[in-house]
Amino acid sequence: MLSKYTTLRFNNEFQRVYRWGQSFVHPALVTYVMKNRGYGLRIGITTSKKIGKAVERNRAKRIITAAWRNLLPGVCGSYDIVFVARTLTTKLKSTDIERIMKRQLISAGAIKAENHEVSVD
Repeated sequence: MLSKYTTLRFNNEFQRVYRWGQSFVHPALVTYVMKNRGYGLRIGITTSKKIGKAVERNRAKRIITAAWRNLLPGVCGSYDIVFVARTLTTKLKSTDIERIMKRQLISAGAIKAENHEVSVD
């Protein structure tokens, strides 16, 4: 069963998650997670011009989206999640980003640890 999610679209939604959410940092991906009041699962993906030109930024978004889709069925609860790409994101495969993302979401409590195996690097 594939869970449904919506996207964060407005600047004030992103700013709220940045300000009040919990952050998890990795050299390839930064994840901000904030529990919301029953609005369901909402995600946003951001890439800055530090990543590179439009081709690299779009690649980073595609990699993050592919990793997210694989983890989506395991996410439980109503959360606002923002993924921020870093320069290392474009050099990794979506499976690598998925492993990083899974570790961050388990730490945030958005994914139950007993449902997924976690490897510690």
